[in-house]
Amino acid sequence: MNPLLASLQPYPFERLKQLFSTVTPNPAYAPISLGIGEPRHATPQLVLDALSTATAQLAAYPATAGLPALRASCAHWVQRRYGVALDAATQVLPVNGSREALFAFAQTVIDPSKTGTDGQPLEAVVVCPNPFYQIYEGAALLAGATPYYAPSDPALNFNVDWDQVPAEVWAKTQLLFVCSPGNPTGAVMPMADWEKLFALSDKYGFVIASDECYSEIYFREEAPLGGLEAAAKLGRTDFKNLVAFTSLSKRSNVPGMRSGFVAGDAQILKQFLLYRTYHGSAMSGMVQAASIAAWDDEAHVVANRALYREKFAAVTPLLAEVMDVRLPDAGFYLWAAVPGGDDVGFARDLLAQYNVTVLPGSYLARNGHQIGDAKGFNPGAGRIRMALVAETAECLEAAQRIVAFVKQRQSSAS
Repeated sequence: MNPLLASLQPYPFERLKQLFSTVTPNPAYAPISLGIGEPRHATPQLVLDALSTATAQLAAYPATAGLPALRASCAHWVQRRYGVALDAATQVLPVNGSREALFAFAQTVIDPSKTGTDGQPLEAVVVCPNPFYQIYEGAALLAGATPYYAPSDPALNFNVDWDQVPAEVWAKTQLLFVCSPGNPTGAVMPMADWEKLFALSDKYGFVIASDECYSEIYFREEAPLGGLEAAAKLGRTDFKNLVAFTSLSKRSNVPGMRSGFVAGDAQILKQFLLYRTYHGSAMSGMVQAASIAAWDDEAHVVANRALYREKFAAVTPLLAEVMDVRLPDAGFYLWAAVPGGDDVGFARDLLAQYNVTVLPGSYLARNGHQIGDAKGFNPGAGRIRMALVAETAECLEAAQRIVAFVKQRQSSAS
């Protein structure tokens, strides 16, 4: 077996399952899960219609590069959303959701065989935010690289303080994962950070993979800044060493379709297409037809965003009465500090007493900066992630139970 498999850490939901294995939820309450970030709003009818009328596509193998019509649809969406012009033939590539693409991209980009001028092997480093989406870590490890965790800073609205990453780390970096809007924090990376990262990429030669799957769920009038948009505004129209990843799962409530696309540096995408051709990751023709319908329509996205805005406006103030929590920039998570600071105990006892599932923040982060370094602080410790993906009434019921739970704990402590 591949020995690198042994370096993988348990996925957050496997850890949650183990945590809850000895817990008996209170049967007086119906179960409510705020744990998994799986969209639960209704799938748009236009997507269902497109799927049902494209069954003839099942009779042919799909091309890995995707239908020209789909690539054009994705490019048109980027133009409308970000004001960025792309060559659909060379700068856009359909993928089976951002998760598989993020993993496969690392396998394409990382070269673990690099050597220095002395002929000795050079350590390949992948920098990622902390807290983070665990696919970044797994992708790095299975590509033969070492993850470096750049912690989010509460003083910077939970954006990463990139100045804290040492020059010797950047010198070894081959790939940088950024996530904006962030999971789990909901923070949107500002232009100043993009400018800083582009300069570092130019200096050290690493590739930037920009995970933007939450870009269409936001709570302010201004839509979140995207990586391609930032590059274009800075005159980087060739998108050198930049690839953006986006998905229909959250935007259009179709997580089961596994549909998204990547866009950016044409030379990198050429190699990524080569990898994907051998990897067997072509998108079903039916899914491509439904994806075109979704990317071409904005009305359902506006309606979806309104549902989230209504939900967060109702739930956030309620929870803020007893917890340190605020409306995020974007995304569908609340990133809350728990009274007492024990996020794991909070999640366990909340399930036992009120049958509500939340995810401990420490499960989404790592101690220190590198694998094996247990000295550093876990920036997710003392917080929980709540995915407000259900209907408003269910999320409100969960929030009311959490408020009662916190007040009960505070009363017992006093």
